[in-house]
Amino acid sequence: MNDAVYVHHPDSLKYIFHQGHPFDQRRLVLTMDLLQQADALPASSILTPDQPLDEHLLQQIHIPGYIEAVKQLSIPSPSAEALQNAAQYGLDHGDNPYFPGMHESAAAIAAGSVYAADLVMSGQYRHALHLGGGLHHAMPQKSAGFCVYNDAALAITHLRQQYGARVLYIDTDVHHGDGVEMCFYTDPHVFTYSIHETGKYLFPGTGLVEERGAGEGFGFTLNVPVEPYTEDASWLECFEMTLARVMERARPDIIISQHGCDAHAFDPLSHIHCSMEIYRQMPRMIHEAAHTWCEGRWVALGGGGYDIWRVVPRAWSLVWLEMSGHPLMKEMATRKLLSLPATWLERWQKESPVELPTTWLDDVQRWQEMPRREEITRQNRYISELAASYLR
Repeated sequence: MNDAVYVHHPDSLKYIFHQGHPFDQRRLVLTMDLLQQADALPASSILTPDQPLDEHLLQQIHIPGYIEAVKQLSIPSPSAEALQNAAQYGLDHGDNPYFPGMHESAAAIAAGSVYAADLVMSGQYRHALHLGGGLHHAMPQKSAGFCVYNDAALAITHLRQQYGARVLYIDTDVHHGDGVEMCFYTDPHVFTYSIHETGKYLFPGTGLVEERGAGEGFGFTLNVPVEPYTEDASWLECFEMTLARVMERARPDIIISQHGCDAHAFDPLSHIHCSMEIYRQMPRMIHEAAHTWCEGRWVALGGGGYDIWRVVPRAWSLVWLEMSGHPLMKEMATRKLLSLPATWLERWQKESPVELPTTWLDDVQRWQEMPRREEITRQNRYISELAASYLR
């Protein structure tokens, strides 16, 4: 069995709402180039899905009317009827404006996540990374939060139907993983876990600690909402404390994790004040949990991340470096400010509107100490202990 594979579908780069939209797929190109310049991503590790998304599988998550609306709005000149129905399906001029080729690119992203899950569950690879995936807000009947098709939910459904697998879904995006949670809220075979900024001030406004599943699925949903301006130590304390309990309850056959990297202090769409350190530590914890509980079976997806220059390439690269066992990770653990490849910096600084960081991790000693640190830490600890108590 091979250890790790990097799944990339070129058509995922066509998932472009419009120029200037926060969801910028250049981040996929920046990340791949960073890994290649670091000699960490050989061509032999990159695979492209060999099959289109199965239409029947798509209908297991999304209602036919919504799928048809997406298709109708994906042509260059949609009909008047399609335009009239756009708002009903969340495809108007808000967060998710329709665009030519929308169905094809969203389906390509979903196909990548299903393919990654299949590669791992079939035993061909122990781990798989698909950074184009992680569109966790899409609902059965509408798009939401920049997400058209819920690729994570589709991959989980494939795993349930083809293999009868017990799945643990771990969502580390700063926004609550509401779409995936909703799809499996009553399913005791899929445990959904999300750590995120509280919805008091942030989209989608859900993810309360009291949301625990329903019916047969009660107790198989866990949410850890943390306070705005949470920093590394508190975020990691909450994650580590609850992850251990989640693993004991879920006892999964496979882990699917979502790695939105928008909890970083530089991200323009949230209020969390973490550094690159959480993006070094969380993949390590998930990696260890996968080997402890499910023979290493681990699929990692991308997700949010809106500082595409300073944050996303580094954070997503760290997932692959951890997953593939690259020696850079051990070196970073002892020498925090390890330099990024000079060739990558030279190439992309010419296009970046901001000064690029020169090291893999952040020099947090230069950051201003946050006010209310003790109060924030205390509240986060209370919420995490409350969440963990539900799993006793």
